[in-house]
Amino acid sequence: MTNKIKSAAIDPRSHGFVRVAAATPELHLADPDANLDEICHLAQRAAEQSCSLVVFPELSLTGYSCGDLFFQEVLQRRVVDVLFALKEWTTTADIAVVVGLPLAVSGRLFNCAALISGGSIHGLVPKTHLPNSGEFYEQRWFSSARDANCSSVTLGGVEIPFGTDLLFAALDDPQMMIGIELCEDLWAVKPPSGDQALAGASLLLNLSASPEILGKYEYRRNLVASQSARCLAAYVYAGSGPGESSTDLVFSGHSLIAENGQIFAETKRFSFESQLAVADVDMARLQSERQRNRPFAESAPADAYRVVPFPLPRRAISRLLRPLTRAPFVPPDAAERKERCHEIFQIQTSGLVKRLRHTGSRAVVIGLSGGLDSTLALLVTVKAYDLAGLAREGIVAITMPGFGTTSRTRHNAERLAAQLGVTLRTIPIHAAVEQHFDDIGHDSQNHDVTYENSQARERTQILMDVANQVSGMVIGTGDLSELALGWCTYNGDHMSMYAVNSGVPKTLVRYLVQWCADEEFSGETSTVLHDVCATPISPELLPPTADGEIDQLTEQVIGPYLVHDFFLYQVIRMHYPPQKVLMLAEQAFAEDYSHTQLIDWLKQFYRRFFSQQFKRSCLPDGPKVGTVALSPRGDWRMPSDAPATLWISQLEQLP
Repeated sequence: MTNKIKSAAIDPRSHGFVRVAAATPELHLADPDANLDEICHLAQRAAEQSCSLVVFPELSLTGYSCGDLFFQEVLQRRVVDVLFALKEWTTTADIAVVVGLPLAVSGRLFNCAALISGGSIHGLVPKTHLPNSGEFYEQRWFSSARDANCSSVTLGGVEIPFGTDLLFAALDDPQMMIGIELCEDLWAVKPPSGDQALAGASLLLNLSASPEILGKYEYRRNLVASQSARCLAAYVYAGSGPGESSTDLVFSGHSLIAENGQIFAETKRFSFESQLAVADVDMARLQSERQRNRPFAESAPADAYRVVPFPLPRRAISRLLRPLTRAPFVPPDAAERKERCHEIFQIQTSGLVKRLRHTGSRAVVIGLSGGLDSTLALLVTVKAYDLAGLAREGIVAITMPGFGTTSRTRHNAERLAAQLGVTLRTIPIHAAVEQHFDDIGHDSQNHDVTYENSQARERTQILMDVANQVSGMVIGTGDLSELALGWCTYNGDHMSMYAVNSGVPKTLVRYLVQWCADEEFSGETSTVLHDVCATPISPELLPPTADGEIDQLTEQVIGPYLVHDFFLYQVIRMHYPPQKVLMLAEQAFAEDYSHTQLIDWLKQFYRRFFSQQFKRSCLPDGPKVGTVALSPRGDWRMPSDAPATLWISQLEQLP
């Protein structure tokens, strides 16, 4: 444990984030002035929580359930007065506000959303799809946006853009673009937000008044999450609360914020008090996702859009309000983690079964060290043999004691092989490696990279030659994290005939072995597996300590795998730049590591990742199991001679 990182103010916009809120205010039906007070109060609360934008429900200045009162001129006029009062309030309030209101335009009444910021009403978006069946009869009062015959309206002597063809772009960042739709628009077969996203909107807002009936809660959640995923966007949904009329319906006040398929925040239903759902959404991530998504790139919006610039306040924050896990490859929920481990194990075993059937192999060879990776590879192989109907004796597990092998790992390897009923061979490598040192003129007391790699390559030679003896193939044991860091010996443990762990990061390997101990195996086997999980990570290539314990600890050399797997996910899956990766790491590991440690490890990650690409350019076959994979035939195509200069220099320029 070292000096903890002190909380410092962050400009989220500089990293592509914007903090938004979905608001459900305490409603005063048909009382615009009281609603204005509540909206201003709740918007101020959002501003105090460093939000840049807050979204209110459909018809939030009047209430959705006013019925024929919408036709009353006194209500219509007062709503406009209140709208301008809210506009004036935003001249000093450092937050953008989106509210709903009924608005008379050219003899028609429209259900509209208004975006207000910096003392101006920047646009009015009318609702397109008006539900008119079951409990809904909006067409009794409102006209659809399709019936509008103007592109702007004049209110209080000010001309304001009007229409469904409006997108709103932040003045200081045009890629921070907003699209707005209202309630039923989302439930339509073709929601307006789809075209808005294709036109560049990555932050989609929905002002809603969705009454609560049995089963609608989950459907609404799934709909918001799905639309955010389909549009590769953030989606802010603000729902009306129980202050609406309960004559025939009850409104629950369910507001949500989602990003690319994941719900980040939501309000408690059926609360009569004003509520906020607040989250930091990542606009930069969404732009990156869109760039890599061919269906998105190949699609175009059906109509042209007008882009309206508006001031989106920048607010400093101390911590991000969004899911941020220290182990992005490992689900934090135990039930989900169990399910994930089961699925990964099935992918690994199915891949190996297919390869066994294709080659006709009845024998395989695997180097068994007693460490995590080789243990998982053996477990996968055993289950693959069971699934293929092959005798486990055809699995030749070879333990090859060397200069760094400890009794603990060797004993675990031997016990595991015996319990699983595989064929075990013990082939010490001391004499062969020492002969090799003599052949090449290397001093055996010089414990350098030659000393280490000679052992790794000797072991691989043994595995390959025994595979020839038994007419089998070598099962690779190396994992995804080792491939990312190049923590493997080229043409040593780097090479095999099928690498079952190549898609599994180190942090997940441990959980997979634990899952196997708890779910797939029992008794003595389970006991051994738990001890393997408790063994420090080491290649065991350097001599042990005087008392026979492991002296070469991998994580003392390169840094914690937990941190490197975090880097791997942010750099490769999210494509984040170095400054953003470091900022997220400081958020995730603030309690454990210092700024200096994290920046040093991140530099090391970039240096190793770039310099070791040549090892990944000639990987053996192996199954992809998650969203990050480094096969040169699949997800990751990178020149082996690309330098890390640009990435390292950005880190070195940080204060």
